[in-house]
Amino acid sequence: MPPPPRADDAHPYLRASTAGIRHHARTLDRSAPQEPVDRLHLDVLHAHLTAVHRLLNQLAEAARPPYPGAGRHLAAAYARLWQATAEVHAAFHLLPSATSDSTECRPERLPEGPPVLTICQRHLAAGHTVRRKTTPTGLNRPLHTTA
Repeated sequence: MPPPPRADDAHPYLRASTAGIRHHARTLDRSAPQEPVDRLHLDVLHAHLTAVHRLLNQLAEAARPPYPGAGRHLAAAYARLWQATAEVHAAFHLLPSATSDSTECRPERLPEGPPVLTICQRHLAAGHTVRRKTTPTGLNRPLHTTA
């Protein structure tokens, strides 16, 4: 039987992703604060958030049967992360586009063109999953309630 994985060897891709985000944040800290954020930057961040959102959903589903309390906390994190993802999507549409001044969410008409998924298509797909799993009340519920 192989030895159990060491804590620093577990989940190498997730660790690499976290390291990449930390590196990027440090780079932004050192850059001139006058540099405006662009749509491409928010598109990439949105892609990362939706990937983490999907992972969090899978972890919540796996934790729920044996550890219902942990599953509830992960489900709350899932809802809050969706709120953050939705705000990044909204911010994307408030930034000026290189070729158009439209702020509508129309994936078929984005000037950036349709790569594998545009931010709007990705957001709509993730939103479909959220609506199947979470009620509007659940999305607006405070993070922690005192009872």
